[in-house]
Amino acid sequence: MVGKKNNIEEKEKAKQQLTDYLTKRKFRKTPERYAILDMIYTIKGHFSIETLYTMMEDVAKFRVSRATIYNTLILLLDAHLVIKHQFGSSTQFEKCYNQGIHHHMICTQCGKVTEFQDEQLQAAVVGTKLPRFKQINYSLYIYGLCSKCQWKLSRMLAANKRAQEKVEEKETNKKAKGKKTKGKKAEGKPSIVRSPKAK
Repeated sequence: MVGKKNNIEEKEKAKQQLTDYLTKRKFRKTPERYAILDMIYTIKGHFSIETLYTMMEDVAKFRVSRATIYNTLILLLDAHLVIKHQFGSSTQFEKCYNQGIHHHMICTQCGKVTEFQDEQLQAAVVGTKLPRFKQINYSLYIYGLCSKCQWKLSRMLAANKRAQEKVEEKETNKKAKGKKTKGKKAEGKPSIVRSPKAK
């Protein structure tokens, strides 16, 4: 119940921040913008434009075009209500109002994104003095292989190694068999000595 209450409060504060942003810039306060914001703050974790578009239709029962979603996301990025991530070739977004700093581990094989928090890492980055630059926020992406892909890779490498060993064993046996055959042929054949023809 507490989590749900916090989510409602978070949504209301995000809506107020959007209203303040739109008023300050003299933009229209359209129902589409608020519906998109509401859906974004319902989603847990990262989402793509396509995911948001589908959820607007299926969950919110609110039809909007992809162009409206795209333009609203640009506006929400500028209002600091959404953050954009580039995970390899995939562009993902996530809500960022009142969200703690977290880091991302991205599997280069399957594309899985895992969020994690590390206070020591955060302290190291935040504590870094940057010349003539004021740090406001940061994103950290660590690329590698998830445990599932590591397991698949190790199995594949083991299978390749076994296959290679079988090929090498066959080649060794073939060579050994060839030497035995040559040796037997050499022993069994009498040597032919031709005498010079008489004149």
